[in-house]
Amino acid sequence: MAKASKEKGLDFDSVMQQLVQRKTRAVYWLEGEEAYFIDKLIHYAEHELLSPAEAGFNLTIFYGKDADWAAMINACRKYPMFAERQVVLLKEAQHMKDLEKLEGYIENPLTSTIFIVGHKEKTIDGRSTLKKLLTKKDNPNITYFLSEKLPDYKLDEWVRGMLQHHKLQMNDQALRMLVDHVGNDLNRLENEVEKITINLKGSNVITADHIETYVGISKEFNAFEFQDAVAVKDFAKAIRIIQYFDANPKAGSIHLLLPTLYGFFSKLAQVHALPSKDEQSVKPLFFYNSFAAQKAIQASRLYSYPS
Repeated sequence: MAKASKEKGLDFDSVMQQLVQRKTRAVYWLEGEEAYFIDKLIHYAEHELLSPAEAGFNLTIFYGKDADWAAMINACRKYPMFAERQVVLLKEAQHMKDLEKLEGYIENPLTSTIFIVGHKEKTIDGRSTLKKLLTKKDNPNITYFLSEKLPDYKLDEWVRGMLQHHKLQMNDQALRMLVDHVGNDLNRLENEVEKITINLKGSNVITADHIETYVGISKEFNAFEFQDAVAVKDFAKAIRIIQYFDANPKAGSIHLLLPTLYGFFSKLAQVHALPSKDEQSVKPLFFYNSFAAQKAIQASRLYSYPS
């Protein structure tokens, strides 16, 4: 994954690599809408940067709502005991008053302290002195990380990466069912995979049957099966799915169905606009997913588009 601009700082993998390799900096500012990545980095820092014996003397945790900025700076300016580093964590910094009063310390931090701030839900004002300090280019003491929501088109890739980390595989149907049902709630996606893993009984491949059994999604009656039925004009199947949704409203919300169909037919219109409709030409529209490209080519033969 490439490095981001100075306004975004380093990407998640690069920040985690700094921590894992113990090439740490004095200040880590983690902020943004996606809590998952912030939680992962803070959890690692809290539980792995120090040994249990070191943590007893050198780990201090503040929570934004109750945090006092002066007490926090005093904690950061202490020297470590029986260890090379101490760790000071500020969780839920978005709820802290007087956050800007940390500027003086951040500008001149103690290098034997690893001060990590988790600021969720939003970012601090980009015009503020603090933000300019945090995003200043080539500051050897500060790592800034902007945790952005993962766009829907990157979810498949993210889930596959998470599965690879857990030494698991998932077939295409299972992946579509899981992502369609959960959306871009990364914590829940990981939790659902962990729940399934407990029940794999020696296998490392997650199938649609596992998703149906342990996540509670029908592999025959879901939004993507409905889309596929409409795409090939299998209206009998489409009607059966609609009837299932009518009897089980949670299985097929209109708020899920309409964006799914709109996305598919918007892509289909783009397929019709291509001079060539072979798989190699169509795949870029579907982020090089051969399976999705083949389905779109098939649908383009059944649905004409006015020239």
